Amino acid sequence: MGEHEKVNGKIVVGLTEKIKLIFNGGDKEEIVAKVDTGATKSSIDSRLASKLKLGPITRTKVVKSAQGNQLRPVIEAVILLAGKKMKSEFTLADRSHMRYKVLIGVNILENEFLVDPSKNDNEKQSQY
Repeated sequence: MGEHEKVNGKIVVGLTEKIKLIFNGGDKEEIVAKVDTGATKSSIDSRLASKLKLGPITRTKVVKSAQGNQLRPVIEAVILLAGKKMKSEFTLADRSHMRYKVLIGVNILENEFLVDPSKNDNEKQSQY
């Protein structure tokens, strides 16, 4: 996943980052995620979550998006981002029409990460 710079103790990430979703007691799925400082909550494609058997659904949450207000299921998932393993909440959404199946929002970024838009490269733009 490469070396990540630190500034004032925070890890610097770009607008896209390779992450690993950890599931089934330790299996890992590597995927390129979109980092979005305008998203309050992180999100994962519902089909990907189903394929990896992520869950269970812990609650539902109303999410404001370009498609209007939506009631979405919420799950907890473990990810590895920039070498840091963490458990966080993700809303489930149909992201099949989107380039990135995982969106990293402020709920993950706020305490330990800084976003540098110039940090992207072509390799990170590729999606499986």
